[in-house]
Amino acid sequence: MYDWLNALPKAELHLHLEGSLEPELLFRLAQRNGVALPWPDIDALRGAYNYHNLQEFLDLYYMGADVLRTERDFYDLTWAYLQKCREQNVVHTEPFFDPQTHTDRGVPFEVVVNGISQALEDGRKQLGVTSGLILSFLRHLPEEQAMRTLEAALPYRDAFIAVGLDSSEQGFPPRLFQRVFDRARAEGLPAVAHAGEEGPPEYIWEALDLLKVLRIDHGVRAAEDPELIARLIDEQIPLTVCPLSNTRLRVFDHMRDHNILSLLDAGVKVTVNSDDPAYFGGYVNENFHALYEHLGMSQAQAQALADNSLDARIAK
Repeated sequence: MYDWLNALPKAELHLHLEGSLEPELLFRLAQRNGVALPWPDIDALRGAYNYHNLQEFLDLYYMGADVLRTERDFYDLTWAYLQKCREQNVVHTEPFFDPQTHTDRGVPFEVVVNGISQALEDGRKQLGVTSGLILSFLRHLPEEQAMRTLEAALPYRDAFIAVGLDSSEQGFPPRLFQRVFDRARAEGLPAVAHAGEEGPPEYIWEALDLLKVLRIDHGVRAAEDPELIARLIDEQIPLTVCPLSNTRLRVFDHMRDHNILSLLDAGVKVTVNSDDPAYFGGYVNENFHALYEHLGMSQAQAQALADNSLDARIAK
């Protein structure tokens, strides 16, 4: 089954490039850039991957991202992820990047976007992996900072296909970012947003009605609201679900408790994604295989999930 899943053509629509920073590359970049790390070695870093909630993970995630300093660093990060896509037959990817994570510590916007964009272009030419980059705003920071980020990004408009919203969900509802999403839409940029991971179903309603998103990232708590589920089915709004992430961050206590297949069977357009694979124990194929091992996913269900991912692309 693992080999069959690996060969299945699929797209990945929920992947944070900074979250694909494997410990080995993290240590190499730290050495390259003279960055002191709080972990003595790779094993100690892996041992720190024990989170009880989203915020504990994010604290570690931002510490790791500090090793990314130059265009070459961002290129190497993105290239390593694209090679994994090629290995797992991910034929299309729409990764997120968080410019505020880097600009707030003095890394110029153009350094980030140029390094990533060159790797994505090389991935298309050399690996046959098509892509579209999504610029995400950090919701734990004020909307004014997101607006400044959007302004800084507009000269590089051709480098990305959409805007998104990520980071700490609880206490930061989508409605706080309506103005910046209105501005992005006026610039012709479609939108996606994280909602319904730790936050309630109401956050999904807000993302749809106020931010006018095309896709919901995560969205598993939609199951708590039958009216919302009916809307997702009726409008075929994709949910970019991340099973391993959801269990590592205790959205579900165990994979056998996950609701992705019940949502699929009900008619919701769910997809399988890896979120932050270096931190959550697996890329897309490992997520698919976990559904097979713990939920008894059939080949027909896997095919439907893969078809959904290809259909839900923004960059066609």
